[in-house]
Parts: sequence; structure tokens; C-alpha cells
Amino acid sequence: VQLVESGGGLVQPGGSLRLSCAASGFTLNSYYVIAWFRQAPGKEREGVSCIRGGDGGSYYADSVQGRFTISRDNGKNMVYLQMSNLKPEDTAVYYCATGQFPDDYLTLTDYEYDYWGQGTQVTVSS
Repeated sequence: VQLVESGGGLVQPGGSLRLSCAASGFTLNSYYVIAWFRQAPGKEREGVSCIRGGDGGSYYADSVQGRFTISRDNGKNMVYLQMSNLKPEDTAVYYCATGQFPDDYLTLTDYEYDYWGQGTQVTVSS
């Protein structure tokens, strides 16, 4: 299993970015959940959003609800995180992670995920 993030960069407050997570070594289906986490310097890793590979059910942290949208393309084995109205406090390294879970399960608890990407830096600054 391999996860590769892309799409990070420098953006001004109020701007937008779309992160991508390319998954390989498995087929994104109903047994898998893919999540986005982030970690800012000196802070603990924080769950941002997650999505089920099967029915596309999703969940968001309160800090990003209404600003971020997670989506998946099972045909391409890709998961995306569209980030809008970005704030300086969104600055962090963003990671995607995956694991196999029971049906209808969603979680933003990091230790429940088995596989992680290397991360992509997002910096929100004027």
C-alpha cells in the first residue's frame, strides 16, 4: 500500500487549494476509509476529514466544517481535499492515511490508520 499526497503550497488567507492523495497497492472500496490529517509545528497531529471508499460517507472536524470538502474517485483510486477560505491556522503538513474498517465506520483517530503518506506542506500567509 502506498499513498502519495500532492497539491500543497503557499496561499493567501481566504484562498483555496486542492490536495490530492494517490492510492496504490489496494482498491478503494467499501472496506477502506481514507482520511486527511495535519500537523503544525509544535502541535499534535489533528484529524481533518475522512471518507468511506464504498458509499462516500464523510466526516469533518469542527475546525474545517463548511470550508473543506473531501471527495473520492474510485476509478482513479484518488481522494481529494478541496480547501477554501483558508486561514493562517490551517498551515500544516497534510497527510493522507488509510485503513480497513467495518461498514459504516468513520474515524479521525490517527492510531486506527495503518498506512500513511509522506505529507504535503500547506502554508497560509500574506
